[in-house]
Amino acid sequence: MRAQIMLVRLAAAILVAITGTAAAQDLPALRSHDAAAIDTSTARNAQARMDDADTALALSADGALLYGASAVKMDGYQYCSQAVALAEKGELRQSVRAASQALYLAQQSKDDELLARAYRDLAIVYGYGGDFEKATAFAKAALAHPVKDPTKVVGPAHKVLGDAAARQGDYNAAVAEYQLAMASSSDHYRPLVQLSLANALIGQGDVAGARKQLDAMKTMTADPTLAIQLKRTEAKLLLAENKPNDALALYRELQTSAAGSDAGYQRFWAEDGIARSQLALGDKAQGAATWKQALDGLDQVRAQFHSEEFKMGLFSDVQTVFEQAIDLYSQMGDSAQAFDLSERSRARALLDDVRDRAKVQPGVASTIPVAELQKQLHADERVIEFHTLPERLLVWVVGGDGIHEQSYPIPRKDLVRLVDAFRQSIIDGRRSAVGGADQLGELLIKPLNLPADVRLIVVPSGPLHYLPFQTLRVDGHYLVESHPVSVTPSVSIAMQLIQRGSAVQGTLTAFGNPDVAPQYALPGSEAEVKVLAAAFPGSQLFLHGDATKTRFMASADKTSLIHVAAHAQADTIDPLYSRILLASENGKVNFLEAHEVLGLNLDKVSLVTLSACESGLGRVANGDEVLGFTRSFLAAGASSLIVSLWPVSDDATKLLMSTLYGELAKGTDVQVAMQHAQLAVLRSKGMDHPFFWAPFNVIGDWRLTAGAKP
Repeated sequence: MRAQIMLVRLAAAILVAITGTAAAQDLPALRSHDAAAIDTSTARNAQARMDDADTALALSADGALLYGASAVKMDGYQYCSQAVALAEKGELRQSVRAASQALYLAQQSKDDELLARAYRDLAIVYGYGGDFEKATAFAKAALAHPVKDPTKVVGPAHKVLGDAAARQGDYNAAVAEYQLAMASSSDHYRPLVQLSLANALIGQGDVAGARKQLDAMKTMTADPTLAIQLKRTEAKLLLAENKPNDALALYRELQTSAAGSDAGYQRFWAEDGIARSQLALGDKAQGAATWKQALDGLDQVRAQFHSEEFKMGLFSDVQTVFEQAIDLYSQMGDSAQAFDLSERSRARALLDDVRDRAKVQPGVASTIPVAELQKQLHADERVIEFHTLPERLLVWVVGGDGIHEQSYPIPRKDLVRLVDAFRQSIIDGRRSAVGGADQLGELLIKPLNLPADVRLIVVPSGPLHYLPFQTLRVDGHYLVESHPVSVTPSVSIAMQLIQRGSAVQGTLTAFGNPDVAPQYALPGSEAEVKVLAAAFPGSQLFLHGDATKTRFMASADKTSLIHVAAHAQADTIDPLYSRILLASENGKVNFLEAHEVLGLNLDKVSLVTLSACESGLGRVANGDEVLGFTRSFLAAGASSLIVSLWPVSDDATKLLMSTLYGELAKGTDVQVAMQHAQLAVLRSKGMDHPFFWAPFNVIGDWRLTAGAKP
C-alpha cells in the first residue's frame, strides 16, 4: 500500500514539474543556437496549424475550395444529407468535407437554417470521431441559430452534447442535455434520446428515474432493434437495482433469442451481461470464463461484416469488455491469460491484414500465446506490454525466463495528462522535459528491474502510443543509452512481420524536398537523401518537381527501402486521411493520403522511413487501433516503419538519418541502428535535448537488416 501511495504522489509531482512556466524553463541552448530556436518555433507553428485545421473558419475555406473544384454541384441541404450518410458509414473526413461545403453555401446565402444544420452535422461527425471538444463547440454553434423546425437541429444538437458528456463520465450534464433533447425531438428520434437518458440516469445513480423512463418506453417502442436495446438497458438497470438473479435471467433470454444477421453481436453483449451478473452474485471464476467465452466468439462476429470501418468500430465498442476481463484475470493472479487477452484486444484490423499478407493457414491462432512468444524471443530480448485500465495501468515483461506482471495505480485520465504534458514539454524545448523524463522513468520503467543491455520491444496502450520511451531516464541515463528500443502496436503483429524474413539486400528509393510552395521548402531534406543514397549504390532519388505522388505510386513496389523526406500533416478526426505533401502536378498541390497506401502491394518493401513532421501520429481508437500511416504501410506489406512523434529539426534529422542508414548499409539491424543514430545526435553539441534526437520510432520487425547490395 505504501508503494502505491508513493506512485500516486510521484505521478502528481511529475505533472507539477513538467508543466512549470515555460519562460523560466526554456533551454539556454535553444536561445543561443539560432537553428534550434527556429526548429522549436516551427514545431509550435506546426502544432498550432493542426489545432486550427478544423475550426469553422478553416472548414468554411475548405468547403469553398471543394465546392469550386467539384464537377457535380449540389445544394447545401443535399450536402447535409450526404454528411450524415458518410458519418454513419465511418467515412469521417469525407463527412466533414460534405458538411464543410454546406457550411460554405450557408454562409454565402446567409441561410440560418442551413447554417444550423451544417453545424449540427459537424457536431455529429466529431462526436463519432471522439473529439468531444469540437463536437460540443459545433453543437453549441448549431443551437445559436434560429431554425424553423427544432426537431431537425435542436434535438440532435442537445443529444450530441449529452453523448459527449456521458462518454466523459459527466452523467449530470448528460441527463440535463438529454432532457432538453427530448423536448425538441421528432416522434421517430425521441425513443433514441429516451434510451440514452435512461442509461445516463443509471450512470448517475438515479435508478428510480431510469425505471420511469424504461417503463414509459415499453408501451411506445415497435422498432425490433430498439426493443433489443431496451431489453439490454432493462437488464443493466436490474443490476443497478441490486437484482442480479433477475438480470441474469433477462441476459440469458437475450442470449438464446439472438437471431438474424447480427445474432452474434447480440449474443456477445448478452454474454457480457451474464458475466457481470455472475460477478454481482460473487462468482468471479464463472464471470471470467463467461467473458472469455464472449471474447472467443468475437472474431466470428467481426468476420460477418465487410466494412472495415464497421469492424474497427465494433471492436472499439467492446474494448470495455476486454478491460474488465483483463482486470479480473489480473486480480485472480492469472498473468498469462490477462496478457493473452490484452494481445487479442489490439489492432485487430491491422493484424487481419498482416496475417493475410503472410498467408497464414486457416485455424492458426491470430494472436501469439505467451508461452509461444517466450520460445520465439531471443535471450537478449524483452517485450514490455502495457494495458491502460480506467483506474490502473498494467504492464507485463515477457522474456525467455517467463512473464512478470506489474500494476501501477495510475488512472487512465491521469496518464493522458502525464503523457500530454511530457510530450508538450519536449516540443516546447523546456528544461523540465529532462526532469520529467527522470520522473517518468522512475514511475514506469525502474520498477520493472530490466537487465542491462537487453533489447526492448514496447507494446504501448492508449496514450502511451504518444510517449517516446527512449527518452525515459533511469538512474540519470536515458533508456536508449542502455537499451535498443522499438515499438509495435501488438507483439503478435511484430512476430508475423518477422516471419517474412528479416535479412534483405537493400535497394533505396528516396523522395526529398518536393516542390510544393516556397514556404514548404526543405533544403535540409535534399541534402539528407543525397547522403543516404551514397550509402546505398544504385539508389533512385526523386527531388523537387520529380518527387511526385505519381512517381511514388509507380516505384514503391519495386524497392526494399523507401525514404520520404517531406512535410506531413496528421488528420486527427480521420487519420486515414493524414497526408504527405509531394510535388505539385499539373499546377495543383498533390499529396499522398494514408488510405491510398492501403491499396498498394508493398510485399517487397522491408523498411519505410517517413522523415517528416508527425508522420507517426494517428488516432488511437478505443480498441487501441492505431490508424494513419503506421497502419497503412504495415497493412500494405511493409515489414518495418520509422515515423516521427512531433515536428522534427532539419539539422538533427539529417545527422540522425545519415547515421542510421550508414549503420543499415553495414548490416546493423534497424533497432540497433536507430539506437546508434539517436545517440549520435544526443552527443552532438547543442542537440542533447530530446526534441532533437528522440522524435523517431522504429515500428514492426525490430530484427530487420538491410545491408547495401555489394
